[in-house]
Amino acid sequence: MKVKRKLTFIQKIKRIILWIVVAFFASTILSVAALRWVPVWFTPLMFIRVAQQAGAGQQLTLHHHWVPLAEISPSLSLAVMASEDARFLEHHGFDYKAIEHAAMRNMKHPEKRKLGASTISQQTAKNVFLWPGRSWVRKGFEVYFTALIELMWSKERIMEVYLNSIEMGDGIYGVDAVAECHFSTTADKLTKAQCALIAASLPNPRRFNSAKPSGYMLKRQSRILHEMKFVKPL
Repeated sequence: MKVKRKLTFIQKIKRIILWIVVAFFASTILSVAALRWVPVWFTPLMFIRVAQQAGAGQQLTLHHHWVPLAEISPSLSLAVMASEDARFLEHHGFDYKAIEHAAMRNMKHPEKRKLGASTISQQTAKNVFLWPGRSWVRKGFEVYFTALIELMWSKERIMEVYLNSIEMGDGIYGVDAVAECHFSTTADKLTKAQCALIAASLPNPRRFNSAKPSGYMLKRQSRILHEMKFVKPL
C-alpha cells in the first residue's frame, strides 16, 4: 500500500513537471509567433529601469515610440550592423567566428575587459524576452529565444524589433525616441552621421550619450561611418 502511494506521489510530480514544460514551450512559441506581427510596446528592461528610478526616488522616465522599419533611416541598420554584428545577414543567430575570436582573445588577455560576441539576434532575444544579467541560466534562455526568433522571424523583423526596443539612453528606448530626445528629429530623418553616433553609444548607452559625444565616441563614429560602406543593406 505504501509503495503504491509513493508511486502515485512520484507520478503526480512527474505530471506536474511535464505540464510545466509543455506550458513553457507552448507559451514561448506562441509569444514569438505573435510578435512576428505585433509591435513590442514594452520590454522587461523598461519595467526594471522604472523600478530602479522609483527606488532611487528619481522622476520616472520612459520614452518609447514604436515605428515600422520603413519609417526608420536605412543608415541606422547599416550603422548597427557595422558596429555590432557585421555578419547579421549571413548567420542564423550565432556568429561562431566572433565567438571563437572572443574566446581566444579573452584567454590570451584575461586581465582586459571581457570581449563579447552577441549578435543582433541575441540582443533582440534578450531585450524582448529576458532580464539583464550574465548567469548561465539566462544565457541558456537567450540561446533558446534566439533560435526561435531566427526560425520564425525574418531578418527585417529582427532588425525592426531590435531598433525599436534597445536601450539608447537613460529612459530612452528605440530609435524614434532617441531621434526626438537627442536630435530633435524623427527616425526616418536621421542622417548617416547621427546613425553612426547612435550606434557608437550602444555598448553602454547610459554612459555614452549620443547627444553629447565624447572624443572616444567621435572616433567610434568615424570608424563606423567607414565600415558602413562595406555592409550589405537589408
